[in-house]
Amino acid sequence: MSLADLQKEFDKYVKIGNNLPPQGADSMLIAYSFFKQATEGDLVEPRPTESSNVVQTFKYDSWNRLQGMPKEEAMQRYISTIKDLKAKLDKEEEEREA
Repeated sequence: MSLADLQKEFDKYVKIGNNLPPQGADSMLIAYSFFKQATEGDLVEPRPTESSNVVQTFKYDSWNRLQGMPKEEAMQRYISTIKDLKAKLDKEEEEREA
């Protein structure tokens, strides 16, 4: 897949991801970290030090684990993560309707 095609696919799944209903914290952190690595690359800011800002610390740690991952790989892994979340939601919806 060319970089242009990957970017189109990534943009498509960003829109899909933004329209998904709220997910579990782990799933959201995984998607967030792949998105940030794909769009901004390696994290360069210092780790939050405020103990009251737990969410920002979790987000930082999740993204920081991806240091060195190429943006293209992060895009592919973001797409895969959103596809998996959507498939899980679609399956749950089918089971409710059955």
